[in-house]
Amino acid sequence: MFEKKSTLRTAVIGIDIGGTKIAYAVSDAAGHLYCESQRPTDATDSVENDMQRIVAEVQSLRERARDTHGLSISAVGVAAPGPLDATRGVLLRAVNIPSWTRFPVRDFLQTATGLPVFLANDADAAVLAEWQWGAARGAQHAIYLTMSTGVGAGLVLNGAPYAGVAGNAGELGHTVLDWQGELCGCGRRGCLEAYVGGANLGRRLRAIASKSSRVCQLAGARDAISAKHLVAAAKEGDAFALEEMERFNDFLAKGLANFVFTFAPEVIVLGTIPTAAGEALCFEPLRAKTRARVWAELADSFRIVPSALGDRRGPLSGACVALQGISELSVTRHAKE
Repeated sequence: MFEKKSTLRTAVIGIDIGGTKIAYAVSDAAGHLYCESQRPTDATDSVENDMQRIVAEVQSLRERARDTHGLSISAVGVAAPGPLDATRGVLLRAVNIPSWTRFPVRDFLQTATGLPVFLANDADAAVLAEWQWGAARGAQHAIYLTMSTGVGAGLVLNGAPYAGVAGNAGELGHTVLDWQGELCGCGRRGCLEAYVGGANLGRRLRAIASKSSRVCQLAGARDAISAKHLVAAAKEGDAFALEEMERFNDFLAKGLANFVFTFAPEVIVLGTIPTAAGEALCFEPLRAKTRARVWAELADSFRIVPSALGDRRGPLSGACVALQGISELSVTRHAKE
C-alpha cells in the first residue's frame, strides 16, 4: 500500500524570551501568525525546569496548529537575551535572568521536542523581523534597538544581517556613556541600558517618585512603578513624568549619536518604551537631540522611527530565526550534494 501523503502545511514556532515575559506564536513563511500565547518568564533557580515549561508550551502550540489550522511545525526559533553562542546554541548568560547561565538551549529543546531548534540574540532576531516585514524593510544599513527590560540592538550592514563572533554583535545597550555612572544590571557602570532600559528605569522611578506623584498613583504603589506608568503619566502632562522623559530622551540621544558615527545607518528603529511613548513625547525630541549631537553633514542622513510590528515583533523575531535556520540548513545540504 502507498503511504498517505500529509496535507498539512508547514510552519514554524517563534519564541521571544524576555526578562519578564516569553511570547510564542506559530508563523508561516509570509509572517502570518497563528496560535499566539504569552507567559510570564517566572525564572526559578533551575533553568532546566524553566525550559521544561517552554517545552510544554511548544508542544501545546504544535497540537493547536495541527488541529485548528492544519499546520505542521518544521522548526523552532528562539530569540533570547545575550550574551550567547548562537553557533553552539548555548545561552552564556542572560543579563536580566541571572539563573540562566551556560545552558545548551538548542540541544535541550531539540531533544525534548524532536524538532530542529535555532537560537539567536533577541535583538539580532528583531532586526530580521523589522527588515523582512517592518520599519527597516528595504534598508541597506539599519539598526533595531529593543528597549524593554534591557537594551539590545540588531544590525543590518551592507544589505545583510550582521551578528559578529558567535552572534554577539550589537550589544549596544552596554556601550558606556559614563564609566563612573549608574550601575547597570550587567555589573558595569554607565551603560546606556543603565539609563534607558526598562528594569533600571523602573528602579530609578521607584526610588525617587513620591507617593503622591501621578506615576505612583497609576501604579497603585511605589514598589509597582514601571516604565509604562511613566509613559502614561507623561501623556497626561504630569510635570515629574515629563522631566523624567526628557532625561530618558537625553541619554538615549547620546547613545544614538554614537551609533550614527559608528555605523552610519539609514534607519534606526526603536521598540517598546519609545514606541509606547509616541511621537510627541519621544521621537520628535529624540530626533532633534540626536541630530544636535552629530556633525551637521550627518544630520539628515538617517531616520529614527518606531517599530512597525507592534506586539507581533517578539514572536515574529523567533520565527525569523527558525526560517533563517531552515534556509541555511538547505543551502548547506545542497552544497554537500
